[in-house]
Amino acid sequence: MIRILIAEDSAILRDTLVSVLDLEDDLTVVADVATGMEIVPAARLHAPDVAVLDIDLPGIDGLTAAGQMSAELPACSVLILTAHARPANLRAALNAHVAGFLAKDTSARDLITAIRTIAAGGRVVDPEVAIAAIETRPSPLTARETDVLRLHAQGAGPRDIANTLYLSYGTVRNYLASATDKLGARNRTDAAIIASQQGWL
Repeated sequence: MIRILIAEDSAILRDTLVSVLDLEDDLTVVADVATGMEIVPAARLHAPDVAVLDIDLPGIDGLTAAGQMSAELPACSVLILTAHARPANLRAALNAHVAGFLAKDTSARDLITAIRTIAAGGRVVDPEVAIAAIETRPSPLTARETDVLRLHAQGAGPRDIANTLYLSYGTVRNYLASATDKLGARNRTDAAIIASQQGWL
């Protein structure tokens, strides 16, 4: 019997996953939680074989929790099931040593197959996301442009960025302008979105 932990903040989706998986003779959901903070304690208590985690969770995101699981409970394999199946998230998930990465539009049958594969020691990655990650071009941004744009993406203004990075206000504005130009973006915000989607921040 494959023991499963589910972490999903949408109650209706979490209940649906529990119901679908429990229909299988060889699968049983031993714990389901709604926040990232509950994942590791629930895993310690119930000793699941596979943890199915969303990325966007209250408290601690699923990728951070996956890293904690890898360090503290390596016997439990992690499958990320997300609406944000982007190359950057795939790379972060692999860095957290997850065994699987699937989009939420995956069919129930494919999810069940993936859980069985992972429980047997295999790995499963959404093929479209994997191809996109392979095809992602290197970042055209310098290290400093990346630092500045990352802080801008987090909501910091030019003066805040200047103080944080010990740069002048004018230098920060120049870095933001050059990053925007290199990315062919309409403005700084658009540049931050493009760079984030490409996994460059």
